[in-house]
Amino acid sequence: MNPKSLKGKLLLRNEINLSDESIQQLLQSNQLTTIPAITKHTFHYQCNRCMTTKREHFAMIPCARCHTTHPYCRNCLRTGRVLFCEKLYLWAGHDAAWPEQLNPCHWEGSLTRHQLQAAEAIQKAATLTGQELLIWAVCGAGKTEMLFPGITTAIKEGKSICLATPRADVVRELYPRFQEAFPNTEIEALYGGTEERTGTGQLVIATTHQLIRYHQAFDLMIIDELDAFPYHTDKDLHKLSQRAKKSHATTIYLTATPRKKEQRRIEANQLPVIFVPIRFHGHPLPVPKLQLDISLQKKLKQSKLPESITTFIQSRAPKRQFLLFVPTVEMLPQMEEMLKGFSLTFTTVHAEDPERKEKVNAYRNQEYDLLITTTILERGVTFPSIDVVILDAGHEVFDEAAIVQIAGRAGRSPQDPTGEVLLIHQGKTNAIVNAVRQIKQMNEKGSKL
Repeated sequence: MNPKSLKGKLLLRNEINLSDESIQQLLQSNQLTTIPAITKHTFHYQCNRCMTTKREHFAMIPCARCHTTHPYCRNCLRTGRVLFCEKLYLWAGHDAAWPEQLNPCHWEGSLTRHQLQAAEAIQKAATLTGQELLIWAVCGAGKTEMLFPGITTAIKEGKSICLATPRADVVRELYPRFQEAFPNTEIEALYGGTEERTGTGQLVIATTHQLIRYHQAFDLMIIDELDAFPYHTDKDLHKLSQRAKKSHATTIYLTATPRKKEQRRIEANQLPVIFVPIRFHGHPLPVPKLQLDISLQKKLKQSKLPESITTFIQSRAPKRQFLLFVPTVEMLPQMEEMLKGFSLTFTTVHAEDPERKEKVNAYRNQEYDLLITTTILERGVTFPSIDVVILDAGHEVFDEAAIVQIAGRAGRSPQDPTGEVLLIHQGKTNAIVNAVRQIKQMNEKGSKL
C-alpha cells in the first residue's frame, strides 16, 4: 500500500497493507494518529468507525487478541469487525495533490436549457466553500450529465470529489460513464464486494456505507438519491457523510422525490434548490395506470397469477422488456413458478443475490424479457426501453417516493419515451394517490416551461 492511499482515511490495522515498522514511522512523523475504535461513555458505547451508539449494536466477546472480555460492534461486521481493544488509524499528514488538468472532461454531449441551469448552479457551488444545494430533478432528467461541469471545475482546482449513492447497482452503472467522461482522472468505484481498492481516487463513486473509511477527505460531496433507503432513515449514515467531507466542503444533493425534511428546509429558505421538472428528452413522465383486484391477496396466497398480469403479458409488444416489482424477497420464487407457462425469458434479483450484478447486466443486454425484482431496482438504474409493473402496489414497502421512482424507470429513452406503468392493487393507498398526483404535477410544471 502506498502511503498516499492513507490520505483522508480512517482505517483498521488489518486494512493497512504496510509493515508495523512503516506504520510506526508514520506515527512518529505525525502523519498517522490513532483513536480508540470503541469509546465507553457513562451510559453507552460509541463505535468511532460507524458512529453508532445504539445499545443493540454492541455485544460482549471473549477476545483472543487481548485475552479479556469486552464489546465489539455488530453494526460493523459487514465492513470488518471492530473490537473495543483496537485502534483506528487516522491520516494526519498533508492533503493529496492531484495532477493538474486543463480539460478533464471529454464528454461531447449537450445539455438542455433546464439541465444547463442546474449544471451552472452546481458549477458555481463547487467553486465556493461550505455551500449546500439541492437539485430537485424528475426521474430521467439527466442528473449525471448535469454534474459534469461542476466536477470539471473541481478537478481543475485540484479538489477531491465523492459521489455517494445508496445502491451498488448505481455505482456499477455510473463508474464506466464517468471513466469515459473523465479519462485522465483517477476514479475509484466502491461498494460491498469491490474487487479492487486503490485508495487513490480523486473522484470516488461509492455507496454511502463505504464512507465508513473516510475522514475529512472530500472538498465536494455529492449525495445522490438523498431520499432513498437506507440513507434517509439512518442517522449514522448522515454522520459518516459529514465526517467524510472537509469542514469547508460544498455539498450537492440530488433527488427526484425530496422528503418532508428537505421540503421544509426549502420552504424556510434554508436550502437553495434548483428545480428541473422536465426529462432530458422533453417528454412527460409516464402516468401510472391503476388496476384494482379486490381478491389480489387471496390469489397470491393460493399462488394464482392475477388476470391483470396475464393480460399485460399477452398484450405487450413481442420481445418488449418489462420489470415486475414485488414487495418481498419471499414472493420471488412464487412468481417464478406462476410465470413458467408463458413464453418468457426471465429471472429474479434481490439485494442479497450473489449473481445480482450479472443478472442486471444480462437484462440490460436484453438476454431476458422480464426481470422480477424487489425495490433494489427502484432507482438509479437505466434501461432504455422498458415497461414497469408493480404487483401489490398497496404494500407498505411501496411508499410515495418508491412508486414515483419505479414509475421513472419507464420511458427514459428518446426513441421510446412513453413506457407503460401498471400498479396492481387491492385498494388505493395514500402512497399510490400521492405518487400519481406528484407525477401529474411534475408533468404540468414541465408543460408550462
